[in-house]
Amino acid sequence: MNAKPATIRQLHSAGGIVFKRSDSGFEVALIATKNKSVWTIPKGIIDKDETPEQAAVREIEEETGLKSRIVEKLGQKSYWFFLKDENVKCRKTVTYFLLEHIGGSINSHCWEIDDAHWYSPAEAANIVSYKSDRDIIEGAISRLKRLENG
Repeated sequence: MNAKPATIRQLHSAGGIVFKRSDSGFEVALIATKNKSVWTIPKGIIDKDETPEQAAVREIEEETGLKSRIVEKLGQKSYWFFLKDENVKCRKTVTYFLLEHIGGSINSHCWEIDDAHWYSPAEAANIVSYKSDRDIIEGAISRLKRLENG
């Protein structure tokens, strides 16, 4: 049996680390998917006529219920995954931002998300399921420390 080579698809997403000030410093928002087995950074596909910045703000609000504004860019990560049913190999590139919470409630997360929760940055770095998310959170922590110190 000859297997047909997989089609390659490029995907571009945006999202980020939403933070708010708390008594202990800062808290950051994470989402849970896959029956709460995966904790990750909110993100989603950039629409055709959208900038990464616009997509990050929109996707975060859709997924978490939080309104936010971009403070700065945190960087990009790329990774591969395979859609077995479609025989498609996808290379996803995600642009991440640091965003300040300006409104909305995390209890208003969308139905596609199993849960959304505020964590201390250190807890968030420990709870996320993917190393690439941990790297982004660690970058956000150093930027938050700069903000804290003025």
